[in-house]
Amino acid sequence: MPMIKYNSPINVLVAVRGHAFDRNAVDAIFQAMPEISATMVDQPAAAQLMNPEGMAPYDALVLYDMPGLDFTRLDTEGLRIVDPGEPFRAGFRALLEQGKGIVALHHAIAGWPAWPEYGEALGGTFLYRPSLLHGEQRPDSGYHHGVDYIAEVVAPDHPVMAGIPATFAMKDELYLGEIYERGLTPLLRARHRFVAENFYSADLALKGKMFCNDGWAHAEGSNLIGWTKRAGNSPLVYLQPGDDDVTYDNPIYRRLVENAIRWVVAEGGKSASEARRK
Repeated sequence: MPMIKYNSPINVLVAVRGHAFDRNAVDAIFQAMPEISATMVDQPAAAQLMNPEGMAPYDALVLYDMPGLDFTRLDTEGLRIVDPGEPFRAGFRALLEQGKGIVALHHAIAGWPAWPEYGEALGGTFLYRPSLLHGEQRPDSGYHHGVDYIAEVVAPDHPVMAGIPATFAMKDELYLGEIYERGLTPLLRARHRFVAENFYSADLALKGKMFCNDGWAHAEGSNLIGWTKRAGNSPLVYLQPGDDDVTYDNPIYRRLVENAIRWVVAEGGKSASEARRK
């Protein structure tokens, strides 16, 4: 299946910050994409652009950020959850209604925990502490860095999977979190057991016990690590890989991200046309 092509450059806003990352290495992913121009904007400034007016110069939004979490007072007050505020909520909802394409990567799934609607839009959430979710008390989520696993394509005919091998080796961080499989179109699954003993507790890490799961209980989770969905009228792709330079430099990962951008732009254009006809 050939890659989707365009006659003019694609302009992408890449929202970053809120989680440690190698800025130059992340930027290199996008610089290597032909006919794609990426503008990297740090949070909280990026949030001010996530509305139809702010995103007007851009064809798609890439989320590699983790807003809504304040880690600066862990020693005295614990993790502070920050509400995005009504102006952001209204602007982001309007952006989804407009149908702007969105690609969310890795830790972006942990963003804005005070606003559950954001996780619904992305298709899941990573909980840094036990929380009430869908009326049910849920444990904090799990993480494990540098996991060697096999990624398996489960939608080989989808354009985001163009040029991607049926299976391929990865070494990246995996999450044991909340994934809302209903309503998602699966793209990638990991051949790995998503059970508590294979992960570490995020809440314990915040309490100074890194790489620990003592006394932590979590039900078996989904092995889904890549999907598409509709968030309002917006086409959205989420890819769980993307922790460090090992993944940034992986040509298969770079192809996945590029395919995802091109696909959400194409689908977002269709959504905009449909909205204008209405």
